[in-house]
Amino acid sequence: MESFIFAMFNGVLYGMLLFLLASGLTLIFSMMGVLNFAHASFFMLGAYFAYQISEGLNFWAALIVAPVIVGMVGAGIERWGLRPVHRYGHVAELLFTFGVAYVIEELVQMIWGRVPVPYEIPDAMSGALFTWQGFDYSIYRVFMLVVSVAIFVALFALLTYTRIGLIIRAAVSDPIHVATLGHDIPRIFMWTFGFGCALAGVAGVVGGNVLGTEPAMAIQLGPIVFVVIVIGGLGSLGGALVAALIIGIVTRLAIFYDYGLGSLVLALGLEIDTAGMLRDFTRITTAQVAPVLPYLMLVLMLIFKPRGLFGTRDV
Repeated sequence: MESFIFAMFNGVLYGMLLFLLASGLTLIFSMMGVLNFAHASFFMLGAYFAYQISEGLNFWAALIVAPVIVGMVGAGIERWGLRPVHRYGHVAELLFTFGVAYVIEELVQMIWGRVPVPYEIPDAMSGALFTWQGFDYSIYRVFMLVVSVAIFVALFALLTYTRIGLIIRAAVSDPIHVATLGHDIPRIFMWTFGFGCALAGVAGVVGGNVLGTEPAMAIQLGPIVFVVIVIGGLGSLGGALVAALIIGIVTRLAIFYDYGLGSLVLALGLEIDTAGMLRDFTRITTAQVAPVLPYLMLVLMLIFKPRGLFGTRDV
């Protein structure tokens, strides 16, 4: 039971990190209809900026400054790059963000090199917060969980209960009338895009020192972010949260218990010839298939529920 709770904790933690990364992409898509392929690249920028700022100042300064810089970069890209492309449709936008992702990756390699940088967890949070039944629950991982929950609550409250959130949602559904009230619609979309990128920057700051800060981190996490928003439903913030938690828990349980698929088949009461053609299949473990599970869920979701768990529009 203790090991199950520990695996669940790690699953929730990984899921909340995925949500933190996917929340910005969900916000941009729900408000602007832009599927930002370069979103994971802003996550990478957040991690590298945090590393650089931590070298000169400290982690806490990086936690504040790095997302602001990433948000400014994102707003600039929307203003001078994405906005002129917008008139040519969603395919042109997707291709533009695809190109931006590769430009950012090349710039990162030119500035920081092709090997991982030593972006470390702050010394004050490197120990265990508490130990329960032989398992250590580290201070930093609990901190990551608190930051992720706080971001979700703040984002939900911002869009639901504040005047800014009301203007943003109105600008999406009826931009002409909102513009007649004196609001600058292009500027609203620019800062919405920048804010979504800043959320990816926050994920990079708190996750870069755990997952490893290297040029390939955007490629590694980028696809799974799209899996989260498709399973949760395009544009649904709550759906992204649920999907991220499901993916985090399922993959971490698969890795933690590491059962052989042959044993699982026998547990279901099915007979299998372990010496025949399926002998290689029986040697596969759940830990080996764990990275594939999110994409398997994506395929099943697209077949049986294309709008995702809480989406209102088709993929």
